[in-house]
Amino acid sequence: MQRGKDFNTFSKVLIGIAAVQVFITVSVVECKLSETESFFDFINAVDPENVLRIDKNGSNLNPCSDKLKGGVKCNAYGATITELRLDSMNLSGTIDADSLCKLRNLKVLSLSKNFIRGSIPNSILHCRRLRYLNLSRNLLSGRLPMALNKLRYLRGIDISNNQFKQESIEPSASLKISTAVKAGDYIPSSPTEPSEPVSHHKTLYEDLTIFLPLIIGIVVLALLIHIKNKIAAKSAEDREILKELEKSPPQNPSKKDAEEEFRPHRSCSELVFFAEENERFKMEDLLEATADLQSHSLCSSLYKVMLKNNNVYAVKRMKKLQVSLEEFGQTMRQIGNLKHPNILPLIGYHSTDEEKLLIYKYQDNGSLLDLLDNYIEGKREFAWGLRLSIASGIARGLDFIYQSSGNQEIIPHGNLKLSNILLNENEEPLMSDYGFSRFLDPNRGCIFSINGYTAPEKALSEQADVFSFGVILLELLTGKTVERSGIDLPKWVRSMVREEWTGEVFDKEVNRYARQWAFPLLNVSLKCVSNSPEDRPSMAEVLEKIEEVVNDHDDVSISSISSFASSQQDCCLLHTVIPETWDTPGSNY
Repeated sequence: MQRGKDFNTFSKVLIGIAAVQVFITVSVVECKLSETESFFDFINAVDPENVLRIDKNGSNLNPCSDKLKGGVKCNAYGATITELRLDSMNLSGTIDADSLCKLRNLKVLSLSKNFIRGSIPNSILHCRRLRYLNLSRNLLSGRLPMALNKLRYLRGIDISNNQFKQESIEPSASLKISTAVKAGDYIPSSPTEPSEPVSHHKTLYEDLTIFLPLIIGIVVLALLIHIKNKIAAKSAEDREILKELEKSPPQNPSKKDAEEEFRPHRSCSELVFFAEENERFKMEDLLEATADLQSHSLCSSLYKVMLKNNNVYAVKRMKKLQVSLEEFGQTMRQIGNLKHPNILPLIGYHSTDEEKLLIYKYQDNGSLLDLLDNYIEGKREFAWGLRLSIASGIARGLDFIYQSSGNQEIIPHGNLKLSNILLNENEEPLMSDYGFSRFLDPNRGCIFSINGYTAPEKALSEQADVFSFGVILLELLTGKTVERSGIDLPKWVRSMVREEWTGEVFDKEVNRYARQWAFPLLNVSLKCVSNSPEDRPSMAEVLEKIEEVVNDHDDVSISSISSFASSQQDCCLLHTVIPETWDTPGSNY
């Protein structure tokens, strides 16, 4: 009888343990689903434009198994996220620390070289296991939260090149802080920790599950009690920390969508137009328009704005320019009255002490960077004739800037690059972003950044614009994009010429159909990118050389092109590329 009672008691214990195991299994599944949900909540906040191309309608997305753009690393069982690396992804949102910190085993967070705005929330303190944090080269601002000092496992942090109100935090003995070093100097590719013996743990778990369910039940119950007590203690600790943080709260910007962020400040200043009467509109029309954020940088934001009459405009919004209202208005009037088929016309502007708005007609064909990217990816052709037409169009526009000023002060472009060369419906080039570089603060990295187009002297001048044009011309000849690759293109081309590999400089389209005209243009571009501004030609001289090539190209018949294509090697004997001189024997000038 006693034996039967003992058996019943033992059975109840086993049933209880089984119930606990089922409960734990369900809890783990629910925890995993909750973590996935939190991950995508964080992604939605930090990437509102969805540049990561995540299908937000997908119901079965798993960060640990799906090949998401960027870097997501999970533990050995694929059950929880341990590393999140989304550097250089053009992310333009904010940090949702509440969702982020629900990734309970997150050890590495690296979001450098993006356009993330706002501040670091105090709730970052809930990311308890975080060991390496890299938020460098973003648009973060406000005060550094004291919560960073409360992360006991944090070993490395880089917050350099942001806009924080204080430059440092008080480090702990084991915390390595960087506010000035380059991102990545301290964050290892993986946290330097001993790896877990996965197979041993798995085997041990299976053995215990099969042979020792009673021990597992006891251990689990003990753990539950311990965890409950620990959570209670931590909650009390968190409450004390939050009370301390409330004494000096950081300025967290509220979440705003693109339209709310775009809204101009109302003031006595109205819109000033340089367009025809039928293209003008009122400030109220602009306030009621729909706006989509197209790009965002340290110094400006670009919006695609659709009015109620379905007219579409590109509106560039700039803040904290170093210029008076009077000087800004005078410069805008000079630019607005500048009319040339290869300069994107300024339709109008709005100016207050807080911000400046520049209004242009929106160009649906995108930029020269888009065109070259699509060509590189094999999505479209980029014929030599179109390249030559674009190069000559840009040269004509630049020459017009420096020849048409009359008695007025010459306004250099100051920001020539592929993404600022737009294409109209006929794929003719239109230079955008003209004229306001002079008002930007160089200390904020808005101008003279090391972007591959900036002249060594870092000046706003004709010689600096000639240098930038030379880089663009090299991009058209080589098929390489400086903005995407970060390559020092002039240096690379010079090295190829020096090693007598000049013919290998050109991309396949140029090599096949246009080497006869590409060599003289290569000479032009190399002269433009001379390190010394005194050695560079004027824009008028550059245009003259390019027009000679255009005329030669137009004079060649179709039969001549076919004949030339069959004798590739002869063309190389006609042109000697010597970058140190302008007119040289054999350069066909």
